[in-house]
Amino acid sequence: MKRSAPQQAPDIQVEAQGQMPPDVTEYAREKVGALIERTREPVLFARVKLTHMANPAMQRPAVAQANLDVNGRLARAHVAAPTMTEAVDQLQDRLSERMQRLERHWQARRGRMPVPEPHEWRHGSERAQRPDYFPRPAEERQVVRHKSFSLARETLDEAAFEMEMMDYGFHLFTDIDTGEDCVVYRGGPTGYRLALAHPDNPPVDGAAVPLTVSEMPAPRMRVDEAKQRLDISGFPFVFFTDEETGRGNVLYHRYDGHYGLITPVE
Repeated sequence: MKRSAPQQAPDIQVEAQGQMPPDVTEYAREKVGALIERTREPVLFARVKLTHMANPAMQRPAVAQANLDVNGRLARAHVAAPTMTEAVDQLQDRLSERMQRLERHWQARRGRMPVPEPHEWRHGSERAQRPDYFPRPAEERQVVRHKSFSLARETLDEAAFEMEMMDYGFHLFTDIDTGEDCVVYRGGPTGYRLALAHPDNPPVDGAAVPLTVSEMPAPRMRVDEAKQRLDISGFPFVFFTDEETGRGNVLYHRYDGHYGLITPVE
């Protein structure tokens, strides 16, 4: 089979915040550009954000993020490291993993090869590379990002794949068969765990990706009550049903120490 010629990298946008070593923005542009040149599918958009956290107590203050549009599919990576150069190197590795998964996904859809095995979606380095949470006092925390949109109607496998491609620690979605709001996240003995707003209405079909299902219903509460639970539990996020709408919501810790809130559009 004839291989396609290397594609021309798009104009890679690089944003930098905080103290940076010389030429690190160009280094990031070269690293991501080299990865794009090896990608078979066209990359339509690429943006990299480099942030050096000012807190001297953080062991990994260098944070690197990337968002790519790969032929209409979004791929995202988010890593932290002791130095910005290390963060850029890890970012390239993480993006490379996502490109490989996308390639297998496209080939499977074209009938060229089987769907990838679930264990191919799991990597032991996931947790170590994730940014540390800024230790902001609870009384100073605010909901600084509120995302409200129509939840994707997906199967369990599609939701797990989406979570991995976007490099999320969790993914809020609506089960395509039952219409139930659910969240899939990393955890449990299998590597993935599923929580449902109402466990008495489980998904009809099983998933190929190995996961365990929580038997506890999502608590019904207000956002301020979710904040209290999040602070007390120490968990990275809280999945709950809104007291007024009854829909599944997620309140989560951002790496800057504030909260983020995801709510579905009615």
